Amino acid sequence: MKALRFALIVLSMLVLVLDGTAQVRKAGLNAAAFLKVGVGARNVGLGSASSSITEDVSQMFWNPAGIALQNFSLQGTVSYNKWIADLNHNAFGISYKLGDIGTIGVGAIMFGVNGITAYRDVAPTALKSQQIDQATADTYDYQDLALQATFARDFSEQLSLGVTFKYISETLDDQTKSAVAVDLGSIYTIGSLGNYIYDWKISARLSNMGSGIKYYDVESPIPITFSVGTSFLPLKDDKIGELLIAVDAVKPQDSPQLFYVGGEYTFGGLLSIRGGWKFNYTGAEDEGRSTRAPIKQSIEGLSVGGGVHVEMGGYDLRFDYAMTSMDILDSVHRVTLTVGLK
Repeated sequence: MKALRFALIVLSMLVLVLDGTAQVRKAGLNAAAFLKVGVGARNVGLGSASSSITEDVSQMFWNPAGIALQNFSLQGTVSYNKWIADLNHNAFGISYKLGDIGTIGVGAIMFGVNGITAYRDVAPTALKSQQIDQATADTYDYQDLALQATFARDFSEQLSLGVTFKYISETLDDQTKSAVAVDLGSIYTIGSLGNYIYDWKISARLSNMGSGIKYYDVESPIPITFSVGTSFLPLKDDKIGELLIAVDAVKPQDSPQLFYVGGEYTFGGLLSIRGGWKFNYTGAEDEGRSTRAPIKQSIEGLSVGGGVHVEMGGYDLRFDYAMTSMDILDSVHRVTLTVGLK
């Protein structure tokens, strides 16, 4: 009961922090928007309802409490994602268990595209020194980077807490700007309820609380997000398999309340199939004109995927794939390889 009370206190603190931040940050477009793009094929295959997933190194990009290792001494992951508009979105992470001290992890997210054709204004020679854009190349690059360090610990058999520190940079043409941020997370394991619910967990996380990014005289906030979630197994049988159900309620700083729902069926601990949906997710909305109604410009809804899990020679190997439907845009495909050492 002490652990549960502590978890509720942590949850209340996260809510208060988010509420206080919301008073000083305006809704609208964010800097470092790449932080909104999900990392990890398994997490995304669950419809991004992954706040309460445990013992997974990919959780450093979601809920830092989830990287706490119990059955492994080391985990590593590499993820590849060909995002919309030919943007590359890649990530890697590694976590290591420090005995009873906890689990540490480091990771990075890389996002961007190279060789964009540059259409530049040409100022008269006398005014060239006063021109804001001083670059002269025919092309330019757009690159985002997030470097992060995570610490998580199991404070009891039920409660895990975690924190991630981030360094974020954005490079556009010859301009590079940076910010720092922190993620906070908690996961509480309730356990089983009779023969109907197994491994029930609840979670809370606050992501991207930090400084803004300023280009010239305009500063934009990074995308702070608060989420609470739950997951459980309504089916757990050695012969039939396991069924995981996960639900997240997500409140980004600059958009309406979102709900993520996902499921995963695993047979024999070897093969998994997944599916999920993001409810009320509208990436942006055209405000419309007097002659027409607003138009939803992009919608990320359905995600499906699967995975293969193999144990060999003390190593735990998992290969995951996910496809996300982007409505009017091309679908997005992710692949992730995760390796664990017992």
